[in-house]
Amino acid sequence: MQLSVVIPVHNEAENVVPLCQEIAAALAPVCAYEIVFVDDGSTDGTAEVLAPERTARHGSVRVLRHARRSGQSAAIRTGVKAARAPWVATLDGDGQNDPADIPRLLDLAWAEGPEASRLVGGLRLKRRDTWSRRMATRIANGIRQSLLKDGCADTGCSLKVFRRDAFLDLPYFSSMHRFLPALFQMYGQPATFVQVSHRPRLRGTTKYSNARRALIGIADLRGVLWLKRRTVLPGAVTED
Repeated sequence: MQLSVVIPVHNEAENVVPLCQEIAAALAPVCAYEIVFVDDGSTDGTAEVLAPERTARHGSVRVLRHARRSGQSAAIRTGVKAARAPWVATLDGDGQNDPADIPRLLDLAWAEGPEASRLVGGLRLKRRDTWSRRMATRIANGIRQSLLKDGCADTGCSLKVFRRDAFLDLPYFSSMHRFLPALFQMYGQPATFVQVSHRPRLRGTTKYSNARRALIGIADLRGVLWLKRRTVLPGAVTED
């Protein structure tokens, strides 16, 4: 198995089955893979809806459940820790990321061989969100880039590919998923970005508000800036 697709979900019962089907169509010709859904305290039967997919796809679909809602970063970390493949792709469970973009990200990630390590992130070419969400994201991205210098114009795009072991080397904190490009670079992993498509939400409702994300983001940005100043890597390590 080469790839684990990790998808955090909270009350996305209407979206998870179509998403399974799209991922299978995109990845079946490309590599051996698994899909790891992490149900972050759903109350709408999301995990139960996935039961037939688990049976039909002969174990390539897995469902992990959090006992209580813990947030997107916690769900991603749970999925990555449980992943059985050396490479991980992440995407949102709301259907707005297009799984057909994953092979292009993989091509870039594997361009220097499967043992090379880098983050490849998506940049949403045309956001299919409300004007207020687009503006809030643009402002947040501008502030973050000016301070962290991570070179990523759209860190909020959940469509990313990276090595499992490189992710697990990163320090964990709530909302770390919004800072993955900066964190990977701080820990010596190059980052590449490629334009991807973005689709309107067809089913279900968003789980975030602009005000809440802004307040959390300011506190987290201060923490990441501190971490960047305090991170010292040893470079190459040799054994005598």
